Amino acid sequence: MQSDTRKKKLSFWQIWNMSFGFLGIQMGFALQNANASRILQTFGADVEHLSLFWLVAPITGMVIQPIIGHYSDHTWTRLGRRRPYFLAGAILAAIGLMLLPNASLFVAFLPALWVGAGFLMIMDASFNIAMEPFRALVADKLPTDQRTLGFAVQTLLIGLGAVIGSWLPYILTEWFGMATTANEGIVPQNVLWAFFIGATVLVASILWTVIRTTEYPPEEQDKWDADEHQEHASSKGLSSIFSDFIKMPKTMKQLGLVQFFSWFALFSMWVFTTPALAQHVWGLPSTDRSSLEFNEAGNYVGVIFGFYNLVSAIFAIALPFLAAKIGRKMTHAACLIAGGLGLMSFLWINDPGMKWMLNFSMIGVGIAWASILAMPYSILAGAIPVKKMGVYMGIFNFFITAPQILNGFVGGLIVKHWYEGQAIYAIFSAGLLLIVAAMLTYFVEDKDDKALV
Repeated sequence: MQSDTRKKKLSFWQIWNMSFGFLGIQMGFALQNANASRILQTFGADVEHLSLFWLVAPITGMVIQPIIGHYSDHTWTRLGRRRPYFLAGAILAAIGLMLLPNASLFVAFLPALWVGAGFLMIMDASFNIAMEPFRALVADKLPTDQRTLGFAVQTLLIGLGAVIGSWLPYILTEWFGMATTANEGIVPQNVLWAFFIGATVLVASILWTVIRTTEYPPEEQDKWDADEHQEHASSKGLSSIFSDFIKMPKTMKQLGLVQFFSWFALFSMWVFTTPALAQHVWGLPSTDRSSLEFNEAGNYVGVIFGFYNLVSAIFAIALPFLAAKIGRKMTHAACLIAGGLGLMSFLWINDPGMKWMLNFSMIGVGIAWASILAMPYSILAGAIPVKKMGVYMGIFNFFITAPQILNGFVGGLIVKHWYEGQAIYAIFSAGLLLIVAAMLTYFVEDKDDKALV
């Protein structure tokens, strides 16, 4: 456990300001998650190839986050250590948000689909540049007994940003009358404006954090990690990421296994919920991808996804209190079980008239999502060296991206050959995997738990 007792406790609003940029980042992510497939299909992508485009985010995250974490550990500028990176990432991501839906304007150079795919990759890489230093900043700034609150506030802002981003195109149509259709190969007006607004909010929220937050200078961090100064001073090369990976703390390895099952399950939910609802709830054949009923099912996916993010934002407020009462491990395990039961309950909702019940299922998913975004990082922060906070937060992302990449390659094959094309069983299996992750949480060593219970 790191000696950080001399770190000043921050007020709630100081923690809010420090994490406010996450609202813009997640708003951009939500716009991408809800609309990227739609945009790429508009530009000519085949349905069976969409899952490959989904792999862009975890692959870029796996590469980018450890590198950004490493360099941010060894950076000090007038803006501090972490802030230069998430400011640069935000500006690049905002440019990507504005360019992606306008890829058809560049058809003189390449087909719109390939231009759009390129902008998607740039946007994903930029999101990762902006996101990674935020996790490390919380661990840098907060003493041990405030870290759960810090990551919970981040989760609250992530949830709010996701709700706004998920519902924004619908709001622009229903409230402001923007068109939802356009000529072939052109993205509708409501989506274009949603991405422009998202880019603006992203830059504004990041600037708020940059302006309203300070960082401890290197000499202060050295005081809290003096016993490891020589080791880290002699291993600043990029190649040290690999040695850091090999030497990762025991707690990080244990959490990595929990994360693997959690994120494999989440990826299944994100990819297969639309076909699962279309087949199992609306009773459509797997070949139906264009009927009114199929689009109704797809629209309802946006509703329930926005709802679980809203639940997550609200429940995040309760996480520090639960962790103080029963410990972070037990809190995380209980939340994962709630999410697992929520996803498994999809199997018993099999009629369009019952679709409203899916919102009750997503309550459990929202509870799990809130904990997944906060508790593992809170536990991890107490087990890694202060001067390696950035690189280890980046390496920890391997346990998020690797299961998504694996699922991207095998998930469709499992549904096709094991589940005979019935995507609902991928959702049910995802629920089971969350419960497995909950059981594995029991074996995690939380070095700071004694200070909190």
